[in-house]
Amino acid sequence: MTRFDETKASSMTLKEGGKRHISEGDAVAQIALPFVYRPRFGRSDFVAAPSNAAARAWVLDAEAPYRWPEGRMALWGEGGTGKTHLLSIWAGRYGAPVMAGEQLNEPAVAALFEEGGFGSVALDNADRVPHEHDLLHLINLVRERRVFLLMAGREPPARWPAALPDLASRLRATSSVPVGQAEEDLLHRLLLRLLAERQIVVAPQVTRWLLRHLPRRASAVRDCVGALDQAAMASGGKVTRVLAASVLDGLFAPEGEG
Repeated sequence: MTRFDETKASSMTLKEGGKRHISEGDAVAQIALPFVYRPRFGRSDFVAAPSNAAARAWVLDAEAPYRWPEGRMALWGEGGTGKTHLLSIWAGRYGAPVMAGEQLNEPAVAALFEEGGFGSVALDNADRVPHEHDLLHLINLVRERRVFLLMAGREPPARWPAALPDLASRLRATSSVPVGQAEEDLLHRLLLRLLAERQIVVAPQVTRWLLRHLPRRASAVRDCVGALDQAAMASGGKVTRVLAASVLDGLFAPEGEG
């Protein structure tokens, strides 16, 4: 949530629908300000289910990294299934710096290892590293330094782009575990958790309607909650069935037809 200067906060009150009202004398100016949403990636926030049981066993068990061949493991699966969450929990447990694949480059890797002081590294979106030689450099370094490496991507590492023969070989030798598609119970619990994170109050009947009409994907639930938050903020009202239907129609019109 956005932090405000204490001297200004005393004249602001949070009203229904996510609007902040700033009083100046008798006049009241209504200004809709966006909340800064940051996903919570704590262990207690993770929703355990059969679809992620194998990944939890290979990543969160106390002795997990010591069982990884070559000291490397890759989580893979569709967006929104919890890969980043699991990776973040693991990184917190082992004090691992977390790097983003899109920003990985050789100078960043060199600076990281120059600073040192860690025995594990986490790389999110590892299948989106811009230059193959940078990923190869990281894999070679962690192997040389005997550092554990946990990566995450949308496909198994053997399917990641790899024109360099050495990188292709390293990726084929990397163990991987899938994070599966969410079950009905997981989708329900995920929807409730994401709504709570954003402090969105939704009537039970609207929640049930959403669950009946949402595509059966965790990523769809995540996208829907984000859009509901924006729509409710813009309208200054509650999340009604009409608003929910409008959001779903805008997000998933092709899938919702019929």
